[in-house]
Amino acid sequence: MPAIPAVTVANLRDLGGLPLGEGRSVRPGRAFRSGQLDRLDPSDAIVTGLGIRTVVDFRTAAERADRPDHLPDGGRLIVADVLADHLATSGLPPAARLKTLLTNPVLAEEVLGGGRAQESFARTYRAFVSTDSARAAYRAFLTELGDPHAGPLLFHCTAGKDRTGWAATIVLSLLGADDDTVMAEYLSVNTAVRQAFAPMIEGFTAQGGDPELALALIGVVPGYLAAALDEVAVRHGSMEKYVREGLGVPDEVTDVIRERLTVYAA
Repeated sequence: MPAIPAVTVANLRDLGGLPLGEGRSVRPGRAFRSGQLDRLDPSDAIVTGLGIRTVVDFRTAAERADRPDHLPDGGRLIVADVLADHLATSGLPPAARLKTLLTNPVLAEEVLGGGRAQESFARTYRAFVSTDSARAAYRAFLTELGDPHAGPLLFHCTAGKDRTGWAATIVLSLLGADDDTVMAEYLSVNTAVRQAFAPMIEGFTAQGGDPELALALIGVVPGYLAAALDEVAVRHGSMEKYVREGLGVPDEVTDVIRERLTVYAA
């Protein structure tokens, strides 16, 4: 879906309107995704008009402390730290170190050059499925989305592409979107993310950084999502079982999500 042109929120988009087959589509105005909300201006008319009531923040404690969210008026915050366990065992992954890596080409090349960026992102995406903190985070997100009394919800991480992208993939898969639709939605953030990080990329390359490495850091590619989907297949066999058994989300909650987020053609 095209980005919503908010001035103070990067990479903001509505899952609404995406096709689900058989004359169905995602209901607009219920589930939004974005990058971090540290620059959100409550007077931004575009954001205010969305009526967001709940914000789910997938970032680490360090990311939240560095750039705290500004909430829409009347909004409440749910912290759902996806990477807490990954951080404890493997250190901070690239998804949570974009600012540091993009301002230090030498460090970026040392840590992630020679194809290591892709390998690191694939490991992180598998951790979205396998770690306890990720399971708790995505369970909290789906539980909120499956509250029949919930208002419009926005979910985000830092750039709004990896942790957020996996959350969108879970939702679209539960709603019955086909593989092509899921992948297209996942990849659709690349333009907005590159625009948001353009000054950092320019600075990175001006200091001698590899532009391909910069794009591997700030963009998404099919292989990243494929790693998480493979982890689901190996561990659970299907997205339904991953949600039910891996995340512990009851079928009744999934049913409400489908009811709330699906619209049928007239």
